[in-house]
Amino acid sequence: MSLGSKSSIWIVEAMKNYFDSVDNIDLRDVEVNLGVGKLDVLYEGRQLPQYSCIYARGSFRYSTLLRAVTRTLYHSSYMPIKAETFTLGHDKLLTHLALQHFNIPMPMTYLASSTRAAKKILNEVTYPIVLKFPHGTQGKGVMFAESYAAASSMLDALFALKQPFLIQEYIETGGVDVRALVVGDKVVASMKRKAVKGELRANIHAGGTGESTVLDERTKRIAIDTSISVGADICAVDMLESAKGPLVIEVNLSPGLQGITRATGINVADKIAKYLFEKSEIFSAMDRDEATLKIFEDLGLSGEIAQQIITNLDFRASRILLPKIVTDIAKFGEKDEVVLKVEKGKLVVEKI
Repeated sequence: MSLGSKSSIWIVEAMKNYFDSVDNIDLRDVEVNLGVGKLDVLYEGRQLPQYSCIYARGSFRYSTLLRAVTRTLYHSSYMPIKAETFTLGHDKLLTHLALQHFNIPMPMTYLASSTRAAKKILNEVTYPIVLKFPHGTQGKGVMFAESYAAASSMLDALFALKQPFLIQEYIETGGVDVRALVVGDKVVASMKRKAVKGELRANIHAGGTGESTVLDERTKRIAIDTSISVGADICAVDMLESAKGPLVIEVNLSPGLQGITRATGINVADKIAKYLFEKSEIFSAMDRDEATLKIFEDLGLSGEIAQQIITNLDFRASRILLPKIVTDIAKFGEKDEVVLKVEKGKLVVEKI
């Protein structure tokens, strides 16, 4: 479900190698109907059929629709991006708040509510600085100020236009940044992007060039933790290499694949398609487990037989996510303390 970009078409074609059938749904023809006791997703005026997997992509202009669609369908189909992530991931301020909550390293970032507060920040920062609009992709909405005077003039214009913005420290990298394409708990491809002469933004869409790079384990870990912090199983994480180590500057929920595929020679679309298929298989198996349990309960057989579930483990980075049916049966809550009994090939979790 996308706006039909070349990257999206590549993913659709790759998915056909794994799924029995694949529909290419134009996001612009999708609507969500809300009413009392009624919540439907329509495509070209008709009820959207049941799918085992839906990969929804789109720009920040469609974030509200993407969130509504995902909120409606998240529990009936495997979807790699959570509903709230479309709001969070398309707003740089909310993204930075999520990164800060999970202790993800990033450049120092400031938000000001008034001209007076902003200019007080300008008196305290080291130049140059970066000014960003909360919304925007492909390097759009990013400005650079070499001095207080330049930054102050930009702020006056932004406040006159009633435009919200962020102030961020500038990290000198020679116009180079790093993009890591995260799929599940792996970085499947990574590249360094270098800005063209006279341009500070390294984005491919801004004329930057990409070359393949191998990330160290720490950088990979930061990229994967970033995807977890925003709630996206598939995303691109952009980072700057600084004296402090990698710093995350942006998360892209609908990354373009042309640049990174060309730079690395890796078929990223196939990596995504294979992952979607594997996760949808696990999702469907969980649905079958819940249906089986319901049959057992209806027959009055809700004892040991109903409580033994055969399934695959869902690894999210180095963590194991238990199926919802397991936590429902065990009656575990987020505040419960548990004892873990571990041996090779066996894990027992008991509530204290």
